[in-house]
Amino acid sequence: QVQLVESGGGSVEAGESLRLSCEVSGSRVYSVYKMAWYRQSPGRQRELVASITSGGDTNYADSVKGRFTIVRDTAWRSMYLQMDSLKADDTAAYYCHATSALDPPQYWGRGTQVTVSS
Repeated sequence: QVQLVESGGGSVEAGESLRLSCEVSGSRVYSVYKMAWYRQSPGRQRELVASITSGGDTNYADSVKGRFTIVRDTAWRSMYLQMDSLKADDTAAYYCHATSALDPPQYWGRGTQVTVSS
């Protein structure tokens, strides 16, 4: 299995920065080939924020391009989301997600809250 634990959320003002962390552990970390950050705010569907593959390819939602950066360590033990120039619209619960080559094919963390005041 794979366990994901997020940290780093908090309350900031618009324009400030936060760095989210996702610590990865478990017996099947070796099967992970892609990780991502999702977010969900009240009344809205969970949406992809950014993803990164084992090859280092990254993908970002249009709303965060140029402001957020996703990075990971090569052993898939940690993943981070550097969030700069935060906006009130970035307010949401942020979830760490892992895609595995084995069943079950995906894992979720419990989330960390980010609140941005304007």
